[in-house]
This record gives sequence, C-alpha cells and structure tokens, in this order.
Amino acid sequence: MAQIALEASNIKRDYHVSRGIFGGTKTIHAVRGISLSLQKGRTLAIVGESGSGKSTLARILTLIDAPTSGTLAIDGQPLDIAKTGITRDMRRKVQMVFQNPYGSLNPRQKIGDALCEPLLLNTDANKAERRDRAMRMLVKVGLLEEHYNRYPHMFSGGQRQRIAIARALMLSPGLLVLDEPVSALDLSVQAQILNLLADLQDEFDLTYVFVSHDLSVVRYIADEVMVMYLGEAVEYGTREAVFADPQHAYTRTLFAATPKSDVESIRARLAARRAA
Repeated sequence: MAQIALEASNIKRDYHVSRGIFGGTKTIHAVRGISLSLQKGRTLAIVGESGSGKSTLARILTLIDAPTSGTLAIDGQPLDIAKTGITRDMRRKVQMVFQNPYGSLNPRQKIGDALCEPLLLNTDANKAERRDRAMRMLVKVGLLEEHYNRYPHMFSGGQRQRIAIARALMLSPGLLVLDEPVSALDLSVQAQILNLLADLQDEFDLTYVFVSHDLSVVRYIADEVMVMYLGEAVEYGTREAVFADPQHAYTRTLFAATPKSDVESIRARLAARRAA
C-alpha cells in the first residue's frame, strides 16, 4: 500500500482586518475547508490566480503559519504548530522554495554559509560535515564546488533558484513545497529548473506540492491537480482527468487564459525566435 506523505482535512485560515477606529474588524476567509491526500513520491499542483488562497495554503503545509482550524499530518504524524511550536524533527520533514530566489537569500551571506545554516540550526553535524554536504548538494543541483564561497549577486536568476533548491534539500526533507518556483525565470531557464526538479524527485523520492498559476507548467510536472478559487478547491483530481475534461467553469477559464509554457512549448518558441 502506498505511503501517504501529506494529509490535510478541512483546513481553514481566517485573517481579521481592522476597518479603522470605528469600523471594527473584518474577517477574511483566505482558505475555506481544504482537504487533500498525497502519496509519497508524487506531485500535487495547486493552481489559481492571485488571491485564490494557494500561497496561504502553501505556508500552512510548510508549517510557517498555523491553520485557524482543521488537521494536518506529514508521514502519518499529526502536526499542530499552534500548540507545540516547530521542532527540529518537523523542520526536517518539510521545506519550502519561494518564487524570488534572490529575495530568499541573504545578499551578505556566502552561498556555502547559506547552505550550511539549516544544518547548523537543526542538526549536530560538525563544521567539516556541513561543508562536505553543502559541496555535494551544489553539484547535485548543477552548480560547482567553487561556487561555495561566492555571494548571491554573482549568480544568474536560474543559478540562484538552484541554490534555493539546494538549501531546501540540506535537511533531507521528504516533502518540498514550491511556491511559483519558475515564474520569475526566463523561458529557457524555466525548462532547466523543471527538469532539475524532476531529476531530484526521482533520485531522492521527494514529494512535491507545486504552487502555480500556470497550467501549462503544471501539466508537465504534476501527478494531481487542485484548482483553487476564493479559498476553495473547486476542482481536484489526477492531471489526466483535469486536463482532459475540466469540470468547473473557473478551470476552463484558466485553460483559455494561460499561455503555454511547458518544456516542449518553451523549446518551440525558442526555436522560432532563433529562426527569426
């Protein structure tokens, strides 16, 4: 029987916003009763426009924010950071890769130090062990050991995203949440990062939650697709089912509005540009 890597039941997240001195407060329902179950080694794509709640849900799944209500379990272990806080063991289970790789890296910190920091804070590995693991991880993501002592501004956007992925993998998590990881990159670099993610998933048996507004990218990488609208999951199924016969009008609208940016489409457009 396949192992369940991630399970959520009726997750809700509310925010209370002040209306001013005499206006009281207004409740924003950012996530409204999301439930999901994801098998180990598979990829769930969460799709939706800005404001749909997908990034809020991603922060809950990564244990950055606590849900207002609902339950969350990773590898069968129920987690409630509102009650227990975040332990070392929890941090080793799940990590996040953000949209802007430069914004997630300290410009004054060398890349090697950025990679070693999670090990310093969450493990008992000594300095030599941390350095060796960081060197090996740089190579895994397609960089060089000599990059260890360089600063973020010395790298391209695609290279910085590789560094961000490497840092997320330093604690050997089983679950990786990726929030728009290729949307800030050039088309050719998007294809490279998507292929890298696929290779790393096969090598380390990773489970992905891939947040995106781009259904074409999702079609390349996802096994299952959840479409969110105004905090709710309006469609949830296998990639084949959702793309072959989308049931919800919002999903069909996304299909019509999203430019194709899957790997093959990217290659075709680059070839057309070179020919022109």
